[in-house]
Amino acid sequence: MPLEQGTLRVATWNINSVRLRQGLLATLVHDLDPDVLCLQETKCPDELFPEAAAEALGYAHRAVRGMKGYNGVAILSRLPFRVRHDDPDWCGRGDCRHLGVDLALPDGGTLELHDFYVPAGGDVADRDANPKFAHKLDFLAEITAWQAARGAARRAMLVGDLNIAPLDCDVWSHTQLLDVVSHTPVEVAALSAWQQAGAWVDAVRHFVPPPEKLYTWWSYRAKDWAASDRGRRLDHVWVSGDLAGALRRHVVHRPARSWERGSDHVPVLVELAL
Repeated sequence: MPLEQGTLRVATWNINSVRLRQGLLATLVHDLDPDVLCLQETKCPDELFPEAAAEALGYAHRAVRGMKGYNGVAILSRLPFRVRHDDPDWCGRGDCRHLGVDLALPDGGTLELHDFYVPAGGDVADRDANPKFAHKLDFLAEITAWQAARGAARRAMLVGDLNIAPLDCDVWSHTQLLDVVSHTPVEVAALSAWQQAGAWVDAVRHFVPPPEKLYTWWSYRAKDWAASDRGRRLDHVWVSGDLAGALRRHVVHRPARSWERGSDHVPVLVELAL
């Protein structure tokens, strides 16, 4: 098993309905073989989550936080963990956008792991005109304040659909998307403040430094997503500074965008040597 070799593979994927796409979980596991799989936008109440499918794929340890039709996060793991029940309910909405666990590692230590699904923010980048955009900014502000109060992250990992493409090279056209929700300056500044508050390291950009283009999401609206390649990097993996030296490998699994009835996001995996 990979864990016996001292590695840990963590993948994140906005699955865009876990019941609709549960069959693709087997394809993901075949291709990437993650030890821990973090899902977002599961759109599924807890009692209807496909537990049997996850169990059959070897994920004996699971935590789900879902609701009917919207949002939802889940963590599937080969390693035992403890759910962090005391983490905040962001904006007091109970809308199933965050799940934290303390993962038990083979060396006897733990890894603090957070799975986030940040609000998309709607279509209008104006706090006053668009309540969804205001919620997104408030959500980010609360997390940043919480992170600042805790200080720099230690032996920790944060993954998920953060719904922001922060760098110019994280979008197909920086100039054309400056006013488009997910790449506006106010969102980029908010994400940067969160990252800096925890001294988080952008694990994927560790392997693929700017100015190389890199995307994890392509709109369903494109007739030929691969030909147009108008993507954005919305899905992220961050590690605490003390784990930066343990980064070994990453995969942005672009072929997943062409899976039959696939999500508009692709899985992202990072491997650590622990």
